Amino acid sequence: MFYFINLPPELKRNHLIKRNMIYDKKSFLPGNIKDPEFYQKIFDALPIPIFYRDLQGVYQMCNKAHEEFSGKMKAQIIGQSVFDVHTRYMAEIYHQRDQELLAKPNIQVYETQVRQKDGSRMDVVINKAVIRNNEGEVVGIVGSINDVTTLKKTEKRLEKAQESMEISSQMMHKINVGILMMDENHKVVDSNESFARLMGEDTAELFDTIPGLKGAEVEELVPEVVFRMLSGILSSGEELLERDIKYKDKLLHVSVVTLYRQKVVGAVFRDMSAPLLVRDEIINRAYRIKEQNIDTVQKIAHLLGENAAETEELLNSIIESHRYGNDK
Repeated sequence: MFYFINLPPELKRNHLIKRNMIYDKKSFLPGNIKDPEFYQKIFDALPIPIFYRDLQGVYQMCNKAHEEFSGKMKAQIIGQSVFDVHTRYMAEIYHQRDQELLAKPNIQVYETQVRQKDGSRMDVVINKAVIRNNEGEVVGIVGSINDVTTLKKTEKRLEKAQESMEISSQMMHKINVGILMMDENHKVVDSNESFARLMGEDTAELFDTIPGLKGAEVEELVPEVVFRMLSGILSSGEELLERDIKYKDKLLHVSVVTLYRQKVVGAVFRDMSAPLLVRDEIINRAYRIKEQNIDTVQKIAHLLGENAAETEELLNSIIESHRYGNDK
């Protein structure tokens, strides 16, 4: 019996609520659950395969997810050993691991591959632990099986991507044209030494201190016109923008491209003061002009009448002679 002596109404009400909550909890204790299938229903609701095997490796319990995993109904699993349920190869693995766990009762986690009905392999992580009775004696093993196939494939793709990135980065730092990559915050993602040298001594010294100039403010490194090109492409998402600029007694050809739309842009800087680059650029532009104006070329050739073929051949030979001529 409870006596409330001079308690305010609010405190009385709170006390009764707490008392009722304590009593209500009893209805949830295991001994008061009337449905013998209650725990099985909980296990069946779980999306991961769960099992319980006794000391002889015989299945005593599993859930619906385990049925799907093994490809057998519960009636075909319960009362059967791992050698009855699984292939000889997998049963040997399960049996050996069970014996290791029973020899050193604790928690066991390991990764393996399971061959499915269609012949494909599933990567799984198996978590197991021993179960003890009220006397503390080990009576069996309970475990869960987690499918990590997708995770493993993702890991492999990431490893390949990382490898490709490392190779690309090494290549970028070896080539003799300047390269700069800028993110959406106008910070340097990466750059190479050629870019730093083209920008001047201060930038080159900074590059020696900060490899790749990573994290530096792009606006402080490049001419204003180049920064406008970079930020413009970044915001617009355009594919390509090219321009020739004069910078510190150099003629630079700058190509800005979208790498990740409105996330990362890149710029390629070529020093047109270098003779070989000048020649190659002239040839490349001649090719572009030739392609863009092919109709004009054909019209000119038509006006020349029967010499049309020779005219077009002459135009091609001029370009070829410049491209493949001897370096002198």
